[in-house]
Amino acid sequence: MAEEDKKNLTEEEKVREELAQAKAKCEEYLNGWKRERADFINYKKDEMERIGELAKYANTEIILKIIPILDNIYLAESHVPEELKENKWINGFNQIKNQLASFLSKEGIEPIETVGKPFDPNFHEVVEEISPSEALAKGGKPGTIVEETQKGYTMDGKIIRVAKVKISK
Repeated sequence: MAEEDKKNLTEEEKVREELAQAKAKCEEYLNGWKRERADFINYKKDEMERIGELAKYANTEIILKIIPILDNIYLAESHVPEELKENKWINGFNQIKNQLASFLSKEGIEPIETVGKPFDPNFHEVVEEISPSEALAKGGKPGTIVEETQKGYTMDGKIIRVAKVKISK
């Protein structure tokens, strides 16, 4: 009988060992599945962020087409004779300008500040250097911007168009 007990014990040990191996494999597969699930969730989140960024900057092309229209409105406004500045038509024209500027602002588009600021090649492009005597007449110190010829804009802190400026020598 002792030999039969040994045989049963050995088979029982084999079954227990197989069960332990199966549990270990099961645990390994479960942990692998959990890692893959977490990786997929992270991938999905990253993709949603990328899609959001792409959608936000897809509008940049349209906005870059709107900005020249606003530039022309600013140019036209600068040439309005003094006696017509209170004209109702000019006031309507200014409301359109303000509405466009407000729309751009809501889309995260902000104009770059220029006149009176020191020249910064990251934000400004020099189109002309003005002599010191002419610059002093406009109130500019050397290296500062005395006139803006074209507005520059940022979109959520990123430059989408540099400002074209005149600086004092």
